[in-house]
Amino acid sequence: MNFKCVRQPSASIRLSAADVDIILITLIRNTMISPLAFVDPTAKIGDNVTIYPFAFIDKDVEIGDGCIVMPNASIMQGARLGKNVKVYNNAIVSASPQDFRWKGEMSYVIIGDNTVIREMAIINRSIHEGGATKVGANSFVLADSHIGHDSEISDHCVVGNNVQIAGDVFIDSCSILSTGVKVFENSHIGKWVFVKGGCRVSGNVPPFIILAHNPAVYYGVNATIMRHKDNFNEEEIDDVAKAYRHIYQCNVSLFNAVKRIEADIPESKSRDAILDFIKKNDNKIVALPKLDMY
Repeated sequence: MNFKCVRQPSASIRLSAADVDIILITLIRNTMISPLAFVDPTAKIGDNVTIYPFAFIDKDVEIGDGCIVMPNASIMQGARLGKNVKVYNNAIVSASPQDFRWKGEMSYVIIGDNTVIREMAIINRSIHEGGATKVGANSFVLADSHIGHDSEISDHCVVGNNVQIAGDVFIDSCSILSTGVKVFENSHIGKWVFVKGGCRVSGNVPPFIILAHNPAVYYGVNATIMRHKDNFNEEEIDDVAKAYRHIYQCNVSLFNAVKRIEADIPESKSRDAILDFIKKNDNKIVALPKLDMY
């Protein structure tokens, strides 16, 4: 790539001492900004950043060290990018909220280190003064996806192609949303969840499960991903499976299922994570079976 660090003046214009200082500082920091990109003078750009032609960097933007902004990507007002974030073509980070309650309040989008935002993804900033939409570190936001205002995606998550996430959604760490998933407002997805393609989520998805179909149904424990890199041993995975058999497969109320889990399964981080999720969400979780009372 033959990037120039700053716009080159015509032969009839002499560089001032300040211009020379800017060029030298940019060269030392190894930041490469195409002269065909627009970068607002107030934007804070870290070291070793690459900004391609036709990218747009708005005012009140902070871009961390090592970031790459591809052609036609837009980093709008209020964006805060961590280190080594890569934003692909036509993605928009910190777009204005798509919510009639927003009246121009100053808010933010915060992107964690090493996260990748693919083509034409849109991330809206918060509707609240000083609030933020957040995407954690080491996550992937894939093409054509949309993350609504005030939502939070935790670390090590994957938001698949054409996933639509409404406002005020929380997705816990290490969860995967496959192609075409739709997540409705105020939903809470626990950690280590896999939501299969095309599924619609409206409510609270407890940790460690696979959710599938529309309407959504329990599809088993996310054992394959949990085993990846030895995150969980077989005994822990077996206890999780036992817990969800009580909840989804034993034709008992959620209240009685919780009592059975507390009595039958030894205390562990995984078991306690399931029980804590149910308690914190007022015993309201998705895909509970209709009880056969006869």
